[in-house]
Amino acid sequence: MIVDCAVYQDGHRTEGSDDFSDALDAARASGGDTFLWIGLHEPTEKEFTHVTEEFGLHPLAVEDALKAHQRPKLEVYDDSLFMVLKPVVYEPESDTVSTGELMVFVGDSFVVTVRHGAGAPLAAVRDRLERERDVLRQGPTAVLYAISDAVVDHYIDVAGELQVDLEELETEVFQPTGGDAKNTAARIYTFKRQVLEFRRATNPLSGPTARLASGGVPFVSEEAQPFFRDVADHLTRATEQVEGLDRLLSDILSAHLAQMGVRQNDDMRKISAWAAMAAVPTMVAGVYGMNFEFMPELKEEWGYPAVVLLMVGAMIGLHRLFKRRGWL
Repeated sequence: MIVDCAVYQDGHRTEGSDDFSDALDAARASGGDTFLWIGLHEPTEKEFTHVTEEFGLHPLAVEDALKAHQRPKLEVYDDSLFMVLKPVVYEPESDTVSTGELMVFVGDSFVVTVRHGAGAPLAAVRDRLERERDVLRQGPTAVLYAISDAVVDHYIDVAGELQVDLEELETEVFQPTGGDAKNTAARIYTFKRQVLEFRRATNPLSGPTARLASGGVPFVSEEAQPFFRDVADHLTRATEQVEGLDRLLSDILSAHLAQMGVRQNDDMRKISAWAAMAAVPTMVAGVYGMNFEFMPELKEEWGYPAVVLLMVGAMIGLHRLFKRRGWL
């Protein structure tokens, strides 16, 4: 479905209609900074056919836009530029990261955006550009920059939120009680999966942004290069944050496993110490449980208390020994 359709001339917006053929012809005739921007959300093949025919979009790019599930990339065709971005959405209630897909077709006098998923609505980007008319006068290039900048800046915001959650997880791992070992390990693994999903959005985008910033890309003016260099710089920052989160998660997981090993060793030492203390009276009682006739102390009045004192004394001695060595 068409979410928004408008013609922009000299930085000013003019409302378009669902039948955008006339508006596109007028934009092409005016030239300069006049262009048509159509926004679509999860269009069907039938809905997208009219757009494809009017704008002359390449069949391979159209196929990618309809099927989605693409990696971030930049493709140059004869009549248009095709860029794929993966916006990231963080859901604090479930501590999960989800990605959408945003495809941008850029030509001399048009911009077509195709959005899949609930993330990254472009209304805020439109509002921002319509307030910054000097940028909007740059034509379709301005739209490509504004969309890329909004997506990448949101990467940084999401990375900051993940950093806060990671610090809480780190505190839980290193608290004295250790928490629920199984639950903590599951949380670390789940967190690592979220960071991996994040990396799939940020890492492949480095090549396209660097290409846009370096110049020589059709349908992108030279005046826009500084803007795309700024986007590339922000993307580098976001990528470094994501890589740092991934490394820190690996360290936390290793530390958690090491802590579990240490606790298991402590438990085994305690069990061994108590087992040794229980073995002494068991051994003495086992000796006196044998059916021997010639055991002189059996007929003595002090025999029973002496044996009991021997067992108690041996246990106390072992307890002090293990206590000094830190086993108990």
